[in-house]
This record gives sequence, C-alpha cells and structure tokens, in this order.
Amino acid sequence: MSLGRQILTLFFAVAPILICSPVHATGSTHVTAPIGSAETLVARASEAPLVSETSVFSGNSARKEESAPERPAATKLADNSSQERLITSSPQPGEALSADGITYPLDTNSSIAPATVRSLSIENSSLEASPPLGISFSSNATASRAVERNISLFSERIKNSFAIWLERSGRYVDIMKDVLNERNVPEELVFLPFVESGFNVNAYSRARAVGPWQFIEGTAKRYGLTVDWWRDERKDPVKSTRAAANYLRDLYKMFGSWNLALAAYNAGEGRISRALRRSDADDYWDLLHTKQIHPETKEYVPRYIAAALIASEPEKFGFRDISYHDPMDYDEVTLHGPVDIDVIAQCAESDVATIRELNPELRRWSTPPNMSSYIVRIPADSRSIFVDNLERIAVKDRFSYDTYTVKKKENLKSIAKKLSVPPGTLAALNNMGGIETVSAGETIKVPPKDKFRADLDDRMSAKKAAQVAARNSGKGKLVDKKKPKSQVKKVKTKKV
Repeated sequence: MSLGRQILTLFFAVAPILICSPVHATGSTHVTAPIGSAETLVARASEAPLVSETSVFSGNSARKEESAPERPAATKLADNSSQERLITSSPQPGEALSADGITYPLDTNSSIAPATVRSLSIENSSLEASPPLGISFSSNATASRAVERNISLFSERIKNSFAIWLERSGRYVDIMKDVLNERNVPEELVFLPFVESGFNVNAYSRARAVGPWQFIEGTAKRYGLTVDWWRDERKDPVKSTRAAANYLRDLYKMFGSWNLALAAYNAGEGRISRALRRSDADDYWDLLHTKQIHPETKEYVPRYIAAALIASEPEKFGFRDISYHDPMDYDEVTLHGPVDIDVIAQCAESDVATIRELNPELRRWSTPPNMSSYIVRIPADSRSIFVDNLERIAVKDRFSYDTYTVKKKENLKSIAKKLSVPPGTLAALNNMGGIETVSAGETIKVPPKDKFRADLDDRMSAKKAAQVAARNSGKGKLVDKKKPKSQVKKVKTKKV
C-alpha cells in the first residue's frame, strides 16, 4: 500500500473520534460538556455570556398557567439588599452559571474555605438515615449522582452565596415552620426557598414570579394572596408561606409523593402529569431518563435535597461561623385609615427601612387607602408608644397626597395615563367607584411626587405595554427595504 493511501486510511479511522469527542481544552474559555454536568456549572469571571436571555430572580414555572410559555432563565441575587433589582442572567465577573440557566453570584473575597467533596455513600451517614421529606435517593445511582452534584454546587462552587442565603434564612425559617406546621405539611419544606429565592422576599423573575416562594400572580390569587397596586402579598413571608403550603399540599394529594409534588411546583402539574403519562413512568427519578421534562426540573428535586441536607447540618459541609440573621420579631397594630410609612416609623420610634422590612408587601408610600382597616407590623415592644404617638397626629396629617386640577376633556383614564398610574389608583385615592366622571376645574387627589416611586413591577408593566403598543402600531416590526427574492415578481419579456 502506498504511503499516501496509508495516510488517508489512518485519517478516516481517526476523524470520527476527533469529531465526536467533547472538547476539554484547558486553555479555552469554555469547556464543552453535556447540560447538567459539572463543567457547565461555573463560568469564569472574565468570560463572555453563556446565555443571551435576560431575567431576574428565579420564577420557576410551577407558578405559571399551563398555557404560558416556558419561563426564561433566572438570575439569583446573593446580596442582602431589600430592594428589587433587575439584572441579566448572563454571567458577570464573579458569577457562576448553573445547568438550568440560573446565575449564582460569587463573593470572591469571602474567607470561607472550600469544602471537601463528600460522598453520600458513607456508611451510617445521618444524611441517608433521614432524607428530607422521606425522599429516598441513596439506592438510586442517578438520584445519588444528581444530589452529590448539587451538594458540590452549593458547598464548593457557590459556597459564598449559599452562606449568605443561610444567614438570611435565620430571619424567616422559624416563622415559616410555624405556618407549615399550622397547615399540616412537613416543615422540611421550609428549605425550598433556598432553591427558589435564597430567602430574598423581594426576589423577582422575568416571568414576574415574586417573593420567597416565587408565585406568579394567577396562582397567588388562586391561593388567596392579594396582588394589586398597593400591596403584593407574595412578598410577605407569612402569607406567602401559607399559600405555598396549601399549594404543595394539593400537589402532594394529586401525585402521592413529595418528589413529584416538588417537580410539579417547578414545572406545573399539567406538565408533570403529561410526562408521567407519555413516558409510562410512575416516579420522579424515572423521568430523569426521558425528554419529557426540562433540565431545570431534572435538577430541581436534587437541588432541593442538597440544600435541605446542607441547611440541616451546615458544619458537615464546611459552613462554619455562619452569622444567622435574628428571627422576625414584631408587634401588630390595626390601622383604621391609610397612614404613610414614614409616619408609622416615626410613631414606632423606628426608621422607614425597618418598617418596610417588616411589611415587604407594601408597594407604595403608605398603607392601602382602599381598605377600611389594615394590620401593620412594627418593631417588638413598641405597640404602646406607637399608639400614643399616632393619637397625637391629626388624621389629615397621617396620609400624604398631591392635588391635581382637572382640565377640559380630561377624565380619570386620561389623567391616570398622564401621571403613569392605574385609573383604579386615582379612584381609590378619591373614594370613587371608578365609573364617576370628573369635571373641568375639579380638584382630585393624586400620588405625592416626593414619595411615589415606580417599583420594578411598574417598570415591567410599562415596558410590556409599550411593546404591545409598538406591535399594534406596526413600529415594533422590523422592516427590510430589500425584498427577498421569493417576493420579487418575475416579469416575462418578449424577444424582439
């Protein structure tokens, strides 16, 4: 055989191996690996974005209607800020990207030492003896690997972020456990917000899921939570936990196991029911070998188990010297009429930040004026001084508003559009039913300019409305001056 033919023979024998093998080039920015593998979990601080979608915290698809599209990727906020922030899901310096597209910010300056990889096959391990929610996984190789992978994620790759979540959880775990026990569901469900929001009550997703339990508006209202211009009870750690407990209890009754209930909480009950039917599976772990559920849902239950195991015994996973936040402690006072938050802080001899932290559901500068009574939280042991101080303030000085003089041809709707507030807000401020007309020269109450600020949901709503308006007017469509060849009309010419 000639030398040239030998070279060609060798090339065709080796080429398929070179083409099909995954790339693990040590000098490259990205490492090619299957979705869900360890290599996809970390993005270097200096590398380019791995995903193009933009989003904010969590927003898992359990809380969306079945007909809605799959939610986009989500970004986790690891700081302790109580303010909502809109950020991208593309990894930025100091962030890690998980297999389901969740970006976990890393604190590279943390002094917490990395944990040693721990095997779940250790004999007599207390982790195996009492798995959270009784979900067995150690005897299933696929399940065990998935849990190990996520323990490594939380205890090594994003350990600094998880330490922050552990610290923040101290504020809410006790009160959430009380609610879960009250609703007769396992208190181990209290660890689910680690996966959903990192215990950030102001977490907000691109799918507009909100709060520590990441409810979308439709499901939240179905389980008794109020979501309107004045308040969003999805952010309240007590009320949202009560709704989540009821929802999870219904899912458990529907599927008969907690791992399937959790999967349905993430993906929606309809999707999980279809997945079981189409794959002829009867267990969550069997679905991991199918294409019937998304990679995010395949990681969801193992991620919950990993978070629960670590949170139950953090020292075993290298989390030491965790400074847990103090548990929520407060008094409650019933207000008969709207009161500004800064007035509440003044009467409780506290500050606005503390009052907002105790009442995260309040979206505006005051308690809702459309309610005859409202229960507000104030710092513990301040009830008496609060009542005394409030009585000294005249009713007209407790609630702030500006005035607006109605012009010719204006109505509530046009005034609301001009001021960028819903018409219902003006109706509530002015004790109207919404159908009353206003006359030119009439003075009405409007939100105060010095205290009213649009929140994140306002901005998202405005953006969506602008997109709809642009589409309706044709301005949102891309116009290509060059017609495709398929659209160019062919003209027959006669030969002369």
